[in-house]
Amino acid sequence: MTITSYRTLGTSGLRVSPLALGAMNFDDGTWGSAPETSFDILDHYLDAGGNFIDTANQYNAGKSERTLGDYFEQRPGRRDRAVLATKFGGTLHPTDPNAGGAGRKAIYTQLDESLRRLKTDYIDLYWMHQWDRHTPIEETLSTLDDLVRAGKIRAIGVSNVPAWWVGQAVGLSGARGWESIAALQVEYSLLARTPEGEQFGAARALGLGVTPWSPLASGVLSGKYSRAVRTVEGSSRSGYAAPNLTEDTFVLLDALAEIADEHAASVAAVSLAWVRQQAEVTSTLIGARTVEQLHANLASADVVLSPEQIVRLSALTEPALEYPMNVIRSFATGFLQGDTTINDLDSTAFARA
Repeated sequence: MTITSYRTLGTSGLRVSPLALGAMNFDDGTWGSAPETSFDILDHYLDAGGNFIDTANQYNAGKSERTLGDYFEQRPGRRDRAVLATKFGGTLHPTDPNAGGAGRKAIYTQLDESLRRLKTDYIDLYWMHQWDRHTPIEETLSTLDDLVRAGKIRAIGVSNVPAWWVGQAVGLSGARGWESIAALQVEYSLLARTPEGEQFGAARALGLGVTPWSPLASGVLSGKYSRAVRTVEGSSRSGYAAPNLTEDTFVLLDALAEIADEHAASVAAVSLAWVRQQAEVTSTLIGARTVEQLHANLASADVVLSPEQIVRLSALTEPALEYPMNVIRSFATGFLQGDTTINDLDSTAFARA
């Protein structure tokens, strides 16, 4: 498999690379990359055949979008060949209650500001960054439908939302003839697997694409940590990594290192390959502060784990899912089908202790 093995994104016709370039750290003054380095990263990603670039209005107070806008302005032939995604919802004006969220006033204002920063007249994929509990779902969806019809956005995605909201949104859009949601963006890695319950279930049932963020768990699964290296680097991101450096994680890192040796690959490449090979995943977001990090992450596209290796890694981080998924996983199959095999699913009859 290569980065140019494109996939359609959920219910849309967008063709995207299996590895998407996340631009959250572009033009960040603490732990990210300066504009000139960001340009180099973009050049190498696009030259390699990647085409899916992801940012958000709030990343670095709009500077990530500005960096992308400057890049495409200087390389005009590349904008239309890229699938450019950004997000709305995050406020850039904390004292204005209408500056953020998913209401009609906020969406129109945020989109216009993003288009100006990105120096483009359309967005290929527009994500709702967070669920907005204060805005009626009809207002959000009808506004996004209007923007699709106006040609300002081409497809709709949602990030960090309850699965019940996704089901309601898809059903309502279908009933009203509105543009439907194409994809979900979720936190997902070997250390963050609870989306396998409700979010992945919604994606399968509704035909949505899934684009995981933080697939290396804020760098914990990048290979920089091991039993010999347990100290978290002193950056603004260190607080995300430190809680995961437990004995269970070091057992996982040991297994990742062994499998990496078998593939002559890096720990990061194996971690990313595990995410990429999950059936629900369409495109995995990778980030990079340097061109070298980018190439290391892109190399994961050439790593294909065996079913046995996937099972081995999965067993080390089996997630504890909330009700009703815990019930469904623990005994519902045997409760329903007894000692039979249905659609290749084997079961043992449930017997109450």
